[in-house]
Amino acid sequence: MGWFEGLVLGLVQGLTEFLPISSSAHIRVVSAFLGWDDPGAAFTAVTQLGTESAVLIYFRKDIINIISTWMRSLWTPKLRTDPAARMGWYVIAGSIPIGVLGVTFKDTIETSLRDLRLVGTSLIVFGLLLAVADRVARNELTLSRDLGLPHALGYGLAQSLALIPGVSRSGGTISGGLLLGYRREEAARYSFLLAIPAVLMSGLFELREIGGDQSPAWGPTILATVIAFGVGYAAIAWFLKYISTHRFTPFVVYRVIVGILIIGAVSFGLIPAI
Repeated sequence: MGWFEGLVLGLVQGLTEFLPISSSAHIRVVSAFLGWDDPGAAFTAVTQLGTESAVLIYFRKDIINIISTWMRSLWTPKLRTDPAARMGWYVIAGSIPIGVLGVTFKDTIETSLRDLRLVGTSLIVFGLLLAVADRVARNELTLSRDLGLPHALGYGLAQSLALIPGVSRSGGTISGGLLLGYRREEAARYSFLLAIPAVLMSGLFELREIGGDQSPAWGPTILATVIAFGVGYAAIAWFLKYISTHRFTPFVVYRVIVGILIIGAVSFGLIPAI
């Protein structure tokens, strides 16, 4: 991977990580259409450290409050009913499914699941699921009042679908939240918070792969990660403002069109499936 590839893929990662259109799918597809080698799951995981750093800064007040209250609640019983302390436990519980499944199916995720035919199909199928969830959503529940352990685990299972490129971490988690009855902005906010442990652990774990014979070099990867951070921060602010007054329809239409184009391109031999 060269510096220009790192720059382009960093922009792609930052623009797509928080939108419900799958950043891993876009990195895979953009590389294929431009004739570049698949940068691999390790590159995607490491560049997500950049976008996740944007989450840490954007939600820094919430995160500090959650961590500090949760830690103090361990020896101060009266704090255990505080919404921030409970949120700490719910994020931990909701991170278990993707952690277990990610370790269990690591080899499959990094190989056969990166087939572009599957990526295109996932974009279409889960885009339509997002449309259904958005249509039937009650948009009533809030995190501070209604989130409990069953819902936290439900969110976690929805997030774990993002192990399949094309599903989208935010798209899967938000769809789960909408189906549970949460408001759009509440579902999006929790999807960002819930992603923190999984993304940080995955990115740090995959750092050892960067610079190897089958992985991108350190320089372009660092460049991509830094760019992803800056672009991702702007994307968070825009997305949260947008969904407070709009449905997810444009993202659904986009996913379906891109999915069809990918499947068509592979079918006609314009790009390789693997």
